[in-house]
Amino acid sequence: MVQGPKGTYDVLPPDQPLREAVITAARRIFQAAGYGRICTPTFEDTSLFERGVGLSSDIVRKEMYTFTDKGGRSLTLKPEGTAPVARAYIQHGMHKLPQPVKLWYYERMFRFERPQAGRFREHYQLGAEAIGSDDPALDVELIMMFASLYEALGVPEVELRLSSMGDGNCRPAYARKLSSFLASVLPGLCRDCQERVSINPLRVFDCKHESCLALLKGAPLLVDNLCHECQLHFDSVRRLLDLFQTGYRIDGTLVRGFDYYTRTTFEFECARLGAQKGIGGGGRYDGLVAEIGGPATPAAGFGTGLERIVLALKSADVAPEAAVIDVFIIGLGSQAREMAVKQLSRLRRLDIAVDIDYAGRKAKGQMKQADRLGSRFAVIIGENEIAAGRATVRDMGSGKQHAVLFAELPAWLLERIEARNCQ
Repeated sequence: MVQGPKGTYDVLPPDQPLREAVITAARRIFQAAGYGRICTPTFEDTSLFERGVGLSSDIVRKEMYTFTDKGGRSLTLKPEGTAPVARAYIQHGMHKLPQPVKLWYYERMFRFERPQAGRFREHYQLGAEAIGSDDPALDVELIMMFASLYEALGVPEVELRLSSMGDGNCRPAYARKLSSFLASVLPGLCRDCQERVSINPLRVFDCKHESCLALLKGAPLLVDNLCHECQLHFDSVRRLLDLFQTGYRIDGTLVRGFDYYTRTTFEFECARLGAQKGIGGGGRYDGLVAEIGGPATPAAGFGTGLERIVLALKSADVAPEAAVIDVFIIGLGSQAREMAVKQLSRLRRLDIAVDIDYAGRKAKGQMKQADRLGSRFAVIIGENEIAAGRATVRDMGSGKQHAVLFAELPAWLLERIEARNCQ
């Protein structure tokens, strides 16, 4: 990829086929599960993320692009997709629809963080949200849907981590237990973790410093301190995953990066990606809709970074073929040029991928251009072809040439292109 401004990148034509393959697979899998696409604005009121994502999260504290507009309003470029979807659910009265409301999105996200492989300040995210049900089967549907996406794409060495964040019944008592433990190791924690202890103790599990991780090995885990209802929910999720024979690893340190999560949390990792191996994750957020002003509404969702998937696929040498030009039209002379343009229009109306010379090349140069573009057929139109009312069509693979009437040319080409596509 070609770097643009620091932390951003240009997506060039050779990069597109793999990205399009991911998007196409996601659209097919999401829609098959009843998820409809939603698009939310690029920026939202800053308060949406402060209330929804949480003031204690690193995203709100350090990573948001926030600005004041000419009307004096504080706005933020979208750092994640769940809170905006929840806001849209409230604003458009979706609670009146049959529940759960299932939505998916493919949009740009913005985070001020240190750029690194597969992680940029402007990136694309695929996500799905199911709002309006507390059924553990919905959590599993999301997990299985994204597992299916990774499997369909051929993402290598994927592992599922699973945990539970509990809820308002069991989390306060656990937070006190964790705070007591953290007080005993506080001097050895990094500056960020010391700050997290006073704001939200659970956020210490976000730390990546080896020294902190070593101290946290003895910390109590929320997954071991769930209330009865949360334990039942977690057990149901595990039973259903076992029913689908889906492998997973219980990881009590998995707290995700957002304060809105309750109960089920999960993350997919790809070992090929090294230290930053998280490829996507999500969970349940039963309090988010109410937190930002809507009715009490259970919900669950998931987000996966497009760039992370592409990086994982490239590590496995997955490379879809670039777009193919089916036909290149070679016009020789002014009269033939007009006929070439006419045929170009006729073929494109049939969704045939067709191109023509725009650089004033001679006949030999145009034939070389047809070959460079990987064209399957070259349609040659010169004075002799105009006089005979037929084009000379060269099969670029076999080298064979055919004389085809102009009136029959679109159907003749379409039949052969479709036949090759079916092979």
